[in-house]
This record gives sequence, structure tokens and C-alpha cells, in this order.
Amino acid sequence: MDIISGIIQHLFEWLRSLGYFGIVLGLAVEVIPSEIVLAYGGFLVHQGDLNFYLAVLFGTVGALLQQWILYFIGRFGGRPFLNKFGKYIKIKPHHMDIAENWFNKYGSGIVFTARFVPVMRQVISIPAGIAKMSLWRFSILTLLASIPWSFLFVYLGSVLGDQWENIHEKAAPYATPAILVAIAVLVIYFLLKWNSNKKKKGSA
Repeated sequence: MDIISGIIQHLFEWLRSLGYFGIVLGLAVEVIPSEIVLAYGGFLVHQGDLNFYLAVLFGTVGALLQQWILYFIGRFGGRPFLNKFGKYIKIKPHHMDIAENWFNKYGSGIVFTARFVPVMRQVISIPAGIAKMSLWRFSILTLLASIPWSFLFVYLGSVLGDQWENIHEKAAPYATPAILVAIAVLVIYFLLKWNSNKKKKGSA
């Protein structure tokens, strides 16, 4: 465990040396969970090394880059690629099964809502790529979800300061309402889509 802790500590020191680009890289590659990277960014804000709003901005950019990578893996590699190499990017077959079922059942709107659900936050981008969802629409939905998520964890990290490593415990009361809001948005999306389809059928 001491060796692992030492490696992680070196990773954080490296990310710190890169500043804002360390946040982008940390999120795009996600060797360390994204909420931990963002909270560490908040800690650097607390230390005076980074600007809060720029940390949120670069965190959002990093999140978008990561999802683009996964989207294009789905678009050009598809399920065969994931079955063979998914384990190397921490994506298991049953994760893919759930994500594909969600995407097929709920449509592209799930790209927004799934951003607030652990594991699915990353995996949902792959079926979006497989389905060749519009990259423009995919990017907009990803950004709309990534901005508040980045804001939340950078803010909590900046408030916690030296206690930023307790981010999971402190974030729980905030994450649950965020998920509920995301579900409410998805329900509204479905209702609007259903009403639009009904009008189209009525005018046909």
C-alpha cells in the first residue's frame, strides 16, 4: 500500500507542476477518478496556485476530451474493440450492456443524465459513438453536465482545503440532489419528445 500511495502522491505532484493542464490531462486520461482530480484542483485553488473559474473551465475541457476519446472508440472500434480491450480502460462487458440498454431505451438524452451516475458517466459515451450520434449534440449534452460537476468538486476541494481527500464523504449530500435534478431534466426531455412525436403523428 505504501508503494501505491507513493505512486499516487507522485502523480499529484506531477499534475500540480502542470497547473491547469494537469487538470485537463488528469481528467482526459483518468488514471485517478475525475472527482478526485477536480477536488485536488480545488485544493490548489485553496492554496492560491490556481484560479477557481479557470480550474472549473479546464476541468470541463478535460471531461469533454475524455468523453470524445470514448465516443470515437465506440464509433470506430465498436463493441468488438471493447470486448477485447475494455479491461485496459476499466470498462467491463456488463457495464457496456447496461449503457447500451440505457441508450437504446432512453435515446441520446441519457448522455446528459448518465454523467451524474458513477461508472456510467464514462461508459455511456461508447454506445453514443456506436450509434453515430451527432458529435455536436453529444458535445453539448456532455458540456451541460460537465460544467456543474466540475464546479461542484472544484468548489468542495477549495472549501475543504487540506481535508480535500475526504471529498467522497463531503460530496455525498450534494451529489444526490444533482442526480435527482438530472433525472427531472431527463423526464422533461422525454415529455417534450413524446409531445413532439404526438403532434407529428397528428399532422400526418
